[in-house]
Amino acid sequence: MNAGYGLSVRWSLEHAPEDVAGKLREYVIGTSMARFMFLDGLAFKTWRMVEGRWFEGTYVFDQAVYRDDFAAEFSATAADAPGSAIIGSPPISIEPFEIVAIAEGPAGFRRGPGPGTA
Repeated sequence: MNAGYGLSVRWSLEHAPEDVAGKLREYVIGTSMARFMFLDGLAFKTWRMVEGRWFEGTYVFDQAVYRDDFAAEFSATAADAPGSAIIGSPPISIEPFEIVAIAEGPAGFRRGPGPGTA
């Protein structure tokens, strides 16, 4: 049995505006988190960033059909997505992948903003 069905959406930040990291944090925490809390089939989503290099949404769905439907819908509008508008360019990669396993450690999963918002 598969542990999940992943999708990564990555943008390059190499030519993005200087203040893009703060704007992305603000958008994710203020708007995007709430949007994805009720997405059908989504087990969890993480937003990852290496400032000046890349920004990525990583999704894990419980069934392939949910991932594939979301990927098709997102791909059709990726250039107009809020992340693309903030960054100033469309994603450089939209890639489905297999989740081989998930191990939850003693600290468990935490919902909410990361350390870059303190």
